[in-house]
Amino acid sequence: MPAADPLAGPSPNDIRICDKCNHTRVKTLTSKLQKLDPSAEIRVGCKSYCGPCAKRAFIFINGRYIAAPTEDEALEKVKPFIKARK
Repeated sequence: MPAADPLAGPSPNDIRICDKCNHTRVKTLTSKLQKLDPSAEIRVGCKSYCGPCAKRAFIFINGRYIAAPTEDEALEKVKPFIKARK
């Protein structure tokens, strides 16, 4: 992965994923999210969202829970919520 530009400042995106979710794989999901925002720090850990998490893949981004039947569908739904750096 290319290094983030240190002069650009921190990523404006708050991205979190659950390591207990049955519908995502942390390693692949983290890699795919890093491609959407290379400077983002992706936090991994339980999000206490167990009901929906047991049924669908989900990503917490900038205060929103985005859920979909699969990891790839969740990634597509996340794209409009990725904020660009200023």
